[in-house]
Amino acid sequence: MYSYGTGDPNGLNIPSTLGSVNRRELVDGGTMRGFPARAEFREQESGGQIVAKMQRLEKLDGFGNVQMVEVDVPTPEPDEVLVKVKRSLISRGSELFARYVKEEAVPARIMGYSDAGEVVEAGGSVEGIAVGQRAKVSAPHAQYVTKAATDGMTVYPLPDGLSYDAATFLPLASGGVAWSRATPIAPGDTVVVLGQGLVGNLYAQAVKDRQPGKVIVVDATELRCRIARECGADEVIDVTETDSVEAIKDLTGGRGADVVVECVGGTAGIKSFEQAQRMVKSDGTIHLIAKYQAGDGVPGSGLLPLDSGIMQRKQIIFGYWKSPRGATLQDVDDTVEMMMDGRMRIDPLITHRMPWQQTPEAYHMLYKEPATALGVIMEWDR
Repeated sequence: MYSYGTGDPNGLNIPSTLGSVNRRELVDGGTMRGFPARAEFREQESGGQIVAKMQRLEKLDGFGNVQMVEVDVPTPEPDEVLVKVKRSLISRGSELFARYVKEEAVPARIMGYSDAGEVVEAGGSVEGIAVGQRAKVSAPHAQYVTKAATDGMTVYPLPDGLSYDAATFLPLASGGVAWSRATPIAPGDTVVVLGQGLVGNLYAQAVKDRQPGKVIVVDATELRCRIARECGADEVIDVTETDSVEAIKDLTGGRGADVVVECVGGTAGIKSFEQAQRMVKSDGTIHLIAKYQAGDGVPGSGLLPLDSGIMQRKQIIFGYWKSPRGATLQDVDDTVEMMMDGRMRIDPLITHRMPWQQTPEAYHMLYKEPATALGVIMEWDR
């Protein structure tokens, strides 16, 4: 693993049982329960007022044009909390291919969604989350973020013992748990997971709770195959060394897999989807989790090749099949339990830790050198 500096990823262990907080009650001589009210912000005078400043990531006009930009520290609304970010995770799939590669600018509010940090302010109507609480927050890459603390999930209080590093994986990991619960699996089934990026790896770990007979994973990079083995995959197929369709047939006695889960996505996922149709057995299921995009200006290049002859007596399901929404609060709670009891391993997924000042460089690395990195953690307390 590549590391830039040292530090304690666990941060403070503040009990999650603190009661509701009124923001006005916290100010006492310029501090909020022992935390500096604004002293940690860089302040400057603007229009006769002192304005607190911070840095956040923005995607400006132009392909790959991501930069750190100085902006005002946000002020929380009555139902919001202000979180001082300690860690954030870059999700290569959505953050690169739905944001980084665009020619146009992208709203800063969607540049990232996996932060973990410490609540330093709470609006007057916030209940159940106090200043000093460690929390996961679904928010962009920035030194400070605000989010409404109303649904128990957008701002999720962290239990003692769950590190900030692990907490940044909760949005993807709880999605893996929810997706695995949507897949029609019977005990003893053979499950094939195509793609071992973060989503594919976390799904493969989560689906073990469904008691399949075997979980086989497929990828094209040595790094991801190695990490998959470390995370407990029963069989790992490197497509640079063997034909994945034939390998699945061999491992299933010629029957094919009961379930094939497609997590590759993008343009590469189009070929992967074609292979999935030949891997799955008669009466089996293909579960599409990944998203796909068309090639630059090529008509029809984002269409999935469906062979109706091969797919007779087979079914395809998509995403959170039969679920009224995505991951639920119960899914998140269960994911935390899996992380803490060792059923879901996070540390092997982290290949890089980088200081927040290098967030743009981290994006460039993930785009240009995808075979060298998987989980990239940005450290905001450097």
